[in-house]
Amino acid sequence: MTKDQVKEILDRVLTWPPERQADLAHTVELMEAQDKSDVQLTDEQLDEASRTRRAVQESMRRLHTRNGACRISEGPSAN
Repeated sequence: MTKDQVKEILDRVLTWPPERQADLAHTVELMEAQDKSDVQLTDEQLDEASRTRRAVQESMRRLHTRNGACRISEGPSAN
């Protein structure tokens, strides 16, 4: 993901309701805390987390498509 793509997303976030912005800020704070954690996942755990994330994204995509909601971005490609 390029810096311009990140900026575009952040610009859109600024148009969201304050509660949704707070949700995103909390998620980012959790991610930053995880990055600082001494706990490291094994390769197998990382693979499982990636598979689970892809499955959740696909489920959400189907749900949004079925309900006529906007398309969910693919996000960064997973290995």
